[in-house]
Amino acid sequence: MSVDANRPHLRRPRWPNVAGWYASAGGKSATGPREPSEGLSLLRAGPLHRRLRIATGGILFAYVATHLLNHALGNVSVAAMESVLLVQKWIWQGVIGTVLLYGSLVTHGFLGIATLYMRRYVGWTRPEIVQLVLGLCIPLLLANHFTVTRLSLTLYGLDKGYVQELTALGIINPFFGAVQILVLIAAWGHACIGLQFAFRLRRWYGKARVALLLVAVLVPVLALLGFAQGVREVRRSYPDPAWRAVNLNSSITGLPAQNQLLVEIRNDFILSFLGLLVLVLAARRVRAWQETRLKGLAIAYPDGRVAHLPPGLSVLDASRMIGFRHASVCGGRGRCSTCRIWVCPTGGGDLPPPSAAEQYVLQRIGADPSQLRLACQLRPTADLRVVPLVPPDMAAEYVGRIGPPMGEERFVVAMFVDMRGSTRLAQNQLAYDAVFLVRRFVELAAGAVVAAGGLPNQFTGDGIMALFGLRCEPRQACDQALAAALAFAGEVHKLNTALRGELAEPIGFGIGLHCGRAIVGEIGFHEHTTFTALGDVVNVAARLESATRRLGCQAVVSDDVMRLAGSEWPDHPEACIEIAGGNAPVAVHLLDLGAALADGRSVSS
Repeated sequence: MSVDANRPHLRRPRWPNVAGWYASAGGKSATGPREPSEGLSLLRAGPLHRRLRIATGGILFAYVATHLLNHALGNVSVAAMESVLLVQKWIWQGVIGTVLLYGSLVTHGFLGIATLYMRRYVGWTRPEIVQLVLGLCIPLLLANHFTVTRLSLTLYGLDKGYVQELTALGIINPFFGAVQILVLIAAWGHACIGLQFAFRLRRWYGKARVALLLVAVLVPVLALLGFAQGVREVRRSYPDPAWRAVNLNSSITGLPAQNQLLVEIRNDFILSFLGLLVLVLAARRVRAWQETRLKGLAIAYPDGRVAHLPPGLSVLDASRMIGFRHASVCGGRGRCSTCRIWVCPTGGGDLPPPSAAEQYVLQRIGADPSQLRLACQLRPTADLRVVPLVPPDMAAEYVGRIGPPMGEERFVVAMFVDMRGSTRLAQNQLAYDAVFLVRRFVELAAGAVVAAGGLPNQFTGDGIMALFGLRCEPRQACDQALAAALAFAGEVHKLNTALRGELAEPIGFGIGLHCGRAIVGEIGFHEHTTFTALGDVVNVAARLESATRRLGCQAVVSDDVMRLAGSEWPDHPEACIEIAGGNAPVAVHLLDLGAALADGRSVSS
């Protein structure tokens, strides 16, 4: 038997033991492995699909934002709107601007229709529904404005500006003015929701959220106010026949026959778009009817339920279909990793390999793709049993965490630092002074750990526990731990010098260092969690710190740490310490950090 067979947790996370429960859930399905539908795979919402939506949506957002800001200039004057409109036309009516704008419009619209077809009704959130409805309304609401402005320019060379549009929408036909306001709100709201979905998991988003919300509200409000003010200004000039002759003549607004053709084109576009929506919804119904005739792949869950998933869909879709509460902070876009599952094929087939995007997320959380996958990205081709690993009500707390929350065995260096004489200090000092000194002591210890590259992860009153090696090799981790101990000793020496005369005795401390393999992961309840390590390494390091009291030294470092670090620290005694709990004696080095500082010594490889 191999070493990994005896200790299966050595090179991969230790997952829940689910052997046995699947048999009670109904056993393996009689259906064999199936290939996903070729048609579905072409429209599958993968990384390219998502990147195209974000890129084209960003271009359309820039177009809408610049136009709304231009509308806001109506609060100054119509002349200001017209002057900036020339810049807008130079940007968006040039060859490059036209290709980007209308290419993005067609691509984004097609991807939206494809998403409408692919997404199941289950699992929709309210923001997603609102975004979908607003997105479907935009072509219908925008049809009139597009035909009377851009299409009239392309077909007849009618170069209309704000004067003509404000007159038409605010005076001649207020109905289309209301439609224009609705398309403004729909386009801006659709874009803002899309940006929220795209960036809400970024680290900077939480800090910028208030400012972004302020911008999201102010821009359309100022645009609507500018639109209303522009209509008010045009209305004052409209009764003047000379003004109308100059600004509303047929060479600018078009001949009746031209306008009639534009109306027909607009109506044909609206009917065509509505017909496309009807076809897509009908195709969804046909697909749903076909899927009810197929038993599908069997996805078994820990609570005994079994979902029958049509080929080509994800495990997250299966969870939504049967109403299983499944964490998914990003909404199934493969960004947050909170939908991760332990998987075991039961239908005689292998798991499909992860895509590049899924592989990136799995590597980021230190997961083995043969046992752990993302439910939103895994589209199985055979029966599976799965165990979701993140509680649904705690999913948001797992985003952006350091290291593997579900546990992983890895090499670490554990450091324990404790303050000496804190009890006497509390008795001889005022409460505020005692708290200040203990807090300062802990701050110095944590600061030295962070500066050296470690992670202070537990604070126990007048002491801390820290870990090294979470992002580096063993030798570097041991060097970092020794450097942190020496740097901390120097900071305590400075603190004692500054407080000389105010303390009955200098502040003392003890440090214990040990290294080895330990289980690292998050422990706690809901938001009250901490990233920590479990195992003999931690226990031994704590015992070594306690031994500094009776051995009369500042740091007790295990021989493993000194040997792996390769650091030279001459003239220090060695010892062998008995560790309670049945552990073998530990060879240690007794370091006097204060003397090392006095002699000008440093940790050098």
